[in-house]
Amino acid sequence: MKNLSSVFLISVLVASLAACQPEDDSVDKISADLILSNGKIVSVDEAFRIFDTIVVTDGKVVELGDASLLEKYDAATVRDLDGKTLMPGFIDSHTHISGDPKRYIDLSEVTSITEIQDLIRAKALELGQGEWITGYGWSEDELAEGRKPLRGDLDVAAPFNPVTLTRAGGHSAVVSTSALGLAEINNNTPDPEGGVIERDENGVANGIIRERQNIVGRLVPESTYDELLASLEINLGDLLAKGITSITDASTAPDEYAMWEELYAKPGVNLPRSAVQFQWFDLEGIEEAKARSGEGSEFLKIGPIKVFADGGFTGPAAFTKEPYLNQGDYRGYLNMPAQDLVDHITEIHDAGWQMGIHAIGDAAIELVVDTLVEALLRNPREDHRTYLNHFSMRPSDETMEKMAEHGIHITQQPNFTYTLEGRYVANLDGWRLEHNNPLRSPMDHGIHVAISSDILPIGPLVGIYAAVTRKGMSGRVFGADEAITIEEAIQGYTIKGAYLGFEEDIKGSLEPGKLADMIVLSDDILTVDSEEIMNIEIEQTYVGGELVYQN
Repeated sequence: MKNLSSVFLISVLVASLAACQPEDDSVDKISADLILSNGKIVSVDEAFRIFDTIVVTDGKVVELGDASLLEKYDAATVRDLDGKTLMPGFIDSHTHISGDPKRYIDLSEVTSITEIQDLIRAKALELGQGEWITGYGWSEDELAEGRKPLRGDLDVAAPFNPVTLTRAGGHSAVVSTSALGLAEINNNTPDPEGGVIERDENGVANGIIRERQNIVGRLVPESTYDELLASLEINLGDLLAKGITSITDASTAPDEYAMWEELYAKPGVNLPRSAVQFQWFDLEGIEEAKARSGEGSEFLKIGPIKVFADGGFTGPAAFTKEPYLNQGDYRGYLNMPAQDLVDHITEIHDAGWQMGIHAIGDAAIELVVDTLVEALLRNPREDHRTYLNHFSMRPSDETMEKMAEHGIHITQQPNFTYTLEGRYVANLDGWRLEHNNPLRSPMDHGIHVAISSDILPIGPLVGIYAAVTRKGMSGRVFGADEAITIEEAIQGYTIKGAYLGFEEDIKGSLEPGKLADMIVLSDDILTVDSEEIMNIEIEQTYVGGELVYQN
């Protein structure tokens, strides 16, 4: 009895001591780097599932689920989403980012010619007489005067400086009288091949040059490497505030790629992931860059080859099947003679490269598709993923059927419907006006359609708004039958963009094993009134699980 009593007393004592020990929450828990919980996490997986909690380790998604994951994982950082929506970061599969020289002025926010003149005066004062002034981003549709700036407007602001200011979209520019003189352009100068020197009713050059503005721009002195590198870092970093975590830069010279490599090699930089497109004309430079960088990394790589088939709508110079509205028999231009374009595309295809082909007008689209189909039938390539940039005018159903059959994809800019409304209304009519920047029809034909910005403007929410509402800046609806759902628009700006870069297995959706590139929104993009989409703010941006931007 005595022994049994002792055992009993010892057991009670041990149990009491155990009960007094503090509970260790980390016992049997799995270590993680980051947990975001209590939110509406839009995975953009195949089922478009919604979760409450996401777990991240080593820059990748580990698991998604409900709040019980907080009991399963022990994370270094745990953040309460407070009900906010979290989704994959935007992938802009066609944009243009570069470093800007000191002579450059940003015109993307200007609302009047008077404002442009003020910016020119300030830059002329900063640089001094005789120095070139450059700029980008004006649009007559957003100017209070309701017209293009002309050479006389520039002359008033900077009579002693040559000035060239590129329109938003990059397909035309206005240049000053001084710049025209230095380029030896006068009223009798013939239009350059594939371009237009605009003239007034008296035949006097008004300063607007369409498509071939480099006949003046070639005279602008080169900028220093250091100023471009510093500016490129700023411009790329600014994308994070817009929720953009990956881009394809759609036209960089091979000799500029070293600058991108140097920038991405810098320790501690916060930048989106980038793929860079080259044009085919510098084969030695492309081969050198490819030999040096190989397949690249998750942060920087060489993308598809860029091909220009025709001009743009801001000129206008896109190559169309029918003449432009009220412009006689004018149908725009191909960027090179038709047979040269066919040979160009065929050569790149046979060399084994993926292509991103600028094709805006319906005639250009149909020529490019026919050329690609012929090349694929003669020299089949499995999973080539060549795609058309823009696809602004809806081609024939037969052409779209060919695209679907042969795996020819699209990266589309629905934001053009919004920001270029004035250009479409001025130059198109009827069915082709209503079906500008088609989305529903190519998707219904089975074509893979990604969404991107082409910096008109660069904010993805404008493109998503226009894709869903089909509204221009005036509020007018264009071809409501081309609208897509908010879920489809989100897919276009995430997983479908990843697919064009052969990266759908590592990003574009939030799934275990994929990169934790994600954004937190101020509002629920899935349920907010469509008219409020452009008012949604990016509150946080994560790249590889690292918080790189916070509003």
